[in-house]
Amino acid sequence: MSNFKGNKSYLPQKNCITCGKPFSWRKKWAKNWEEVKYCSDKCRNAKKSNASQ
Repeated sequence: MSNFKGNKSYLPQKNCITCGKPFSWRKKWAKNWEEVKYCSDKCRNAKKSNASQ
């Protein structure tokens, strides 16, 4: 039996503005998907630290 819970290929995707990698929609972003710019906290924090230098 597989731990696979579903097929993400039908979900909307965006590219992270820090690393450029594609990332898929997540349920926790349902209310603000239009404002999501980063794929992870690591990329969001890296963008802030680069802007302050």
